[in-house]
Amino acid sequence: MARLMRVLAVNAGSSTLKLRLVTADDQIEATFDLDPWDGSAEANGVREWLHGLADIDAVGHRVVHGGGRFTSAIRIDDEVLSGIAGLTSLAPLHQPRALSAIEAVPAVLPGVRAVVCFDTAFHAGMPAPASTYALPAAWRNRWPLRRYGFHGLSHAWAARRAAELVGQPISDLRIVSCHLGAGASLCAVLGGRSVDTTMGFTPLEGLVMATRAGSVDPGLLLWLLQHGHLSLGEIAHGLEPDAGLAGLAGGSGDMRDVVAGVERGDPDSCLAFAVHSHRLRREIAAMASALDGLDIIVFTGGIGEHQPTVRSAATDGLRFLGLAIDPARNRIASGDLDISTDPSPARILVVTLREDLEIARQVRETLQ
Repeated sequence: MARLMRVLAVNAGSSTLKLRLVTADDQIEATFDLDPWDGSAEANGVREWLHGLADIDAVGHRVVHGGGRFTSAIRIDDEVLSGIAGLTSLAPLHQPRALSAIEAVPAVLPGVRAVVCFDTAFHAGMPAPASTYALPAAWRNRWPLRRYGFHGLSHAWAARRAAELVGQPISDLRIVSCHLGAGASLCAVLGGRSVDTTMGFTPLEGLVMATRAGSVDPGLLLWLLQHGHLSLGEIAHGLEPDAGLAGLAGGSGDMRDVVAGVERGDPDSCLAFAVHSHRLRREIAAMASALDGLDIIVFTGGIGEHQPTVRSAATDGLRFLGLAIDPARNRIASGDLDISTDPSPARILVVTLREDLEIARQVRETLQ
């Protein structure tokens, strides 16, 4: 019966709300997007939209951080809510909004079963060498210092969909999933499980992003504190939101603006694109090394799906991994598509981001 459930997928961002009613056969029957969202069920028609839905069997909520406690989707109760709130210091922009959505929906849909799906859960089983920081044992014993990873719902869906597209069992595949958007991360997926990822304790680690610096030498930050006399607040603001593509090229950090700047020869845009591409190529190779090879690389997210120049720049120079992109397919890619050359030892795929379907799947599995 769980497989037949109609699931309302609730994706609350730091300032946005996305609602999707997923039918039993994984079709989207109704959608509602709110940007910006103030966190209440009363905002701009949320309550009216929810009242108009029919035959909802369950609700699934995306929550960014599950810490070390929540390693899989779980049904909501007071203890779970308390645990999510207790992780606010690890995701101060996202946890409160997720809690607002969790508390708002039952007021409109009382009695409907609800499940939380955590972005960190997909990475919870990463091997210790990939998840452990080389920090003092006293620190690691006192605080939850480990590499958590993020975008787990996206990576889980992309890997599963990639296996479907190539017609092979996911258990047999070595996949590098590239979630590229304003926030971005890579994941090494071996046999359907995350074995490494680029984000760590926070979403600041790893790739160059729209407004995040990605990995930075911590000694540089200490130098800025001690010798540059910057405050902690200035350091924090310099890592996000003044960093990343925005810090290199100016503006909002939107990749579309950076690409447009490259096309007109703007030197700052050219540098930003080159830095982004260099880090992306380097980290793809690192993820492949964690897999001891590569069968599939899959691009998803707003940039991954819609920026062919980013995809080609990412795979340029990685032919030693068996990656060869077809320029024509890459240029016209829309929806789920194989953009590799024929034949190619490793496949290059573009997959539409579908966190809503991954939420629905996890809800059904949890309640089943």
